[in-house]
Amino acid sequence: MILIKNGHMIDPLSKTDGQFDILIDGENVVKIDRNIEKTDGVKLIDASGCIVCPGLIDVHCHFRDPGFTSKEDIYTGAKSAARGGYTTVICMANTKPVVDNTETLKYIMDKAKTAVIEVLQVASITKGMEGTELTDMLKLKSDGVVGFSDDGKPIMNSKIAIEAMEIARELDMPLSFHEEDKSLITENGINAGEISALMNLKGSPHEAEDVLVARDAALAISTKAKINIQHISSCISVELVRWAKKMGANIAAEATPHHFSLTEKMILEKGSLAKVNPPLRTEKDRKAIIEALKDNTLQIIATDHAPHTKDEKSKNFTEAPSGMIGLETALPLSITNLVKPGYLNYMEVIEKLTVNPAKLYNLDRGYIKEGHRADITIFNPDEQYRVTDFDSKACNSPFIGMKLYGKIKNTIFNGKII
Repeated sequence: MILIKNGHMIDPLSKTDGQFDILIDGENVVKIDRNIEKTDGVKLIDASGCIVCPGLIDVHCHFRDPGFTSKEDIYTGAKSAARGGYTTVICMANTKPVVDNTETLKYIMDKAKTAVIEVLQVASITKGMEGTELTDMLKLKSDGVVGFSDDGKPIMNSKIAIEAMEIARELDMPLSFHEEDKSLITENGINAGEISALMNLKGSPHEAEDVLVARDAALAISTKAKINIQHISSCISVELVRWAKKMGANIAAEATPHHFSLTEKMILEKGSLAKVNPPLRTEKDRKAIIEALKDNTLQIIATDHAPHTKDEKSKNFTEAPSGMIGLETALPLSITNLVKPGYLNYMEVIEKLTVNPAKLYNLDRGYIKEGHRADITIFNPDEQYRVTDFDSKACNSPFIGMKLYGKIKNTIFNGKII
């Protein structure tokens, strides 16, 4: 048994916000009360000065397994997630081979059974992520996927996109879309603007994102499918999502910590460590994302954890791959750049890291309740630390060396301190 005492419990589902003790027996929370006496044989966690919240849930990460395990694998990705306070993650399908078949899915699900946290998987929307032929979505759902995404690649064929939405609606499954029209992009990973001009590059304009967000927002209105717009980076895309919600679309959208924390100027300081798709954009875009988090236009904070090797990221800027790791810094960045400046409160941030991601993927997760599985994160919101190292195999982060608030103290998954 584990007793968490003296912590400030925040649970967005029940709106609990106050000091409560939590008793865990086996896999479940068995008691929540103002003062629970410790008895013999019970392990005590003194959470004084800390916030106790549901285990965090990431709906967008890349564990590179199978096919690219020099970057990350299921075990190291799960360990990295646990260090960041995550107890459930959902991996994207752009592995090698692509997760568009039962065999690859079974390999991942079998390996995930021995990971330190819950690792769930989406399948690709199209076969081979080629954007031309739909996967057998019904079969893949029965095999255990929790949703569908061609993340990493846009679906350019509108007929394929609408057919996928119609099937997903019937299956009650979410579709997550990577929105970048590559025909409009000269060099990916850098915004078409002031910094790209300094580097004599044309870059990736916001229109590349906006046009596909507009299309999929319109299709979501007509199909009534549940869709998710991944890693929003453009202020215009934010407005398109806001409009679609007003029009009745069942649409969610993600903000990543790097998009609400950084701008394109970080490339001058960090080089390819700040290269990501879609790119870091302007201060106007960053502020629009924060405003959209405030008014719930953007309901989810997702990491887009994308590990690469040091050798890959050491290449020339245009040759280096896009992406950065994010699981271990997501909560501290949310505290440092959203809560401490007064944009959002802890309840609002935790909601976007727990129960809202769970709802998108139809998961019975993201809350603390008696009789429910004990997935719990404990963090000190006022403790600063410097980002120096990671449990991920990778270290491709522009946040190395920065001081952040919000030190993770304990991650509990399925009733065990991990």
